[in-house]
Order: sequence, then structure tokens, then C-alpha cells
Amino acid sequence: MSEQGDSDMKAGEEYLVHIQVNWPPDGDEALKSRLIAAERARAVELIADGVLRRLWRVPGRWANWGVWRAADADELHQAIASLPFFPWLDVRVHPLAAHPSDPGLGA
Repeated sequence: MSEQGDSDMKAGEEYLVHIQVNWPPDGDEALKSRLIAAERARAVELIADGVLRRLWRVPGRWANWGVWRAADADELHQAIASLPFFPWLDVRVHPLAAHPSDPGLGA
């Protein structure tokens, strides 16, 4: 399912996750800056753990789409809830399943 080989994949299922940051227009700018730095550091950890597999930004919005990997929905929730911006996030999760015509499977 991922472009990377199965040998380096964290065991579990893949999820397509859409995250929209809803920071208040009058939010504290110093806090926002600290959270951005903390969010980047947490993303590096999630990547190293094999949880965050791919990430794309949405141009013109403070939003992204990503492929996440977790043993189950509870583990995925824990990973997403660990993001520093979590209180300001609108998260949509779509579980993924293999497709028989996936070109990545050599079909």
C-alpha cells in the first residue's frame, strides 16, 4: 500500500488523514510560534516511528493530507492526539484497504 517496501513498514493499517488547523484569528502569536516548532518536532518523531508515512499540504489553507500507519484506530487516535495543535484541529480519518488494481502491487 505504501511506496516503501513492506520490510520497513510499521505493522498495522494505513489511514488517509485530513487535518485542518483552526487557529483563532486573535490567537496568541507567541504561542502559535511555539506550537509550530513543537508540531515539527513531533512530526519528526512520528516519521521515525513509522506512523506518519506521507504528508501533503493543501495550498492556500492551513491543512494537510497524510498517510498514517497504526495498529488500530485507538493507536491512530493516540498519535493524532499527541500533536501539539490537537485542540485546534479538525481531523477526518479514512481507513484504507488494498485494491486489486493498485499499480503499486504490480497489477
